[in-house]
Amino acid sequence: MIKNITIGQYIPSESVIHKLDPRTKIMATIFFITSLFLVKNFTAYAVVFGLILLITALAQLKFSFLYRGLKAVFIIILFTALLNLFITRGTGAPLFQLGFLKIYPEGIRLAVFMSLRLILLIMGTSLLTLTTSPIALTDGIEKLLSPFRRFGVPAHELAMMMSIALRFIPTLIDETDKIMKAQMARGADFDSKNLVKKAKSLIPILVPLFISSFRRAEDLAMAMEARCYRGGEGRTRMKELAYRRRDYIAYTVLTAYLVIVVVVGLKQLGLP
Repeated sequence: MIKNITIGQYIPSESVIHKLDPRTKIMATIFFITSLFLVKNFTAYAVVFGLILLITALAQLKFSFLYRGLKAVFIIILFTALLNLFITRGTGAPLFQLGFLKIYPEGIRLAVFMSLRLILLIMGTSLLTLTTSPIALTDGIEKLLSPFRRFGVPAHELAMMMSIALRFIPTLIDETDKIMKAQMARGADFDSKNLVKKAKSLIPILVPLFISSFRRAEDLAMAMEARCYRGGEGRTRMKELAYRRRDYIAYTVLTAYLVIVVVVGLKQLGLP
């Protein structure tokens, strides 16, 4: 399951999606997340899924890579579906009843909707980190937040923290995998079906992982201080961000996509 986590990973390529300005891709992600909350029927979800397939093809990525990333959050998706399935109450008679547990048609619909929303959300946002390097992502976030500096928002510091967090996700995954293999070589059992034993087996993983993370953070802070890092004041960039023709085309396509999702969603109102 550790190897199935794709969030924070970057796959270098010369595709048209990789060449887009990072600000364009960040705004596209915001557009995408907004569209998911405007979706009201399965037809609109098909449009959203079609956009993901299109971007995946243009980015020269394998769809199986996005699918593999869903395995790590399968439990969360399943728990969300079951929660909506049993908590949602309908106006008519329940389809199924077992004691105090009742399943209504509205509950089934909402459970499917929320599961699809989570799946598409994870797949869509993963495309941002898969096609954008951490440095470009930092520059894009800082550039987008720069107008808020007049209100006291530390744009550079926020962008730096977010990029460092994303950068170290794959590193922590590899570190966790090494610790698990070391503990298994010492007789640790991580395949037990007993929840209590499984929870206890996580302690030998979490303790060294936290210690390693704090040590790595301290080393990074010392390295930045040794290189006279003093924040964003007076810093220059080797590559200045500039919008090109492909970015304006991408914004046009995204606007058209958002309009289509809204129009399709309004044709058949349903549960959110």
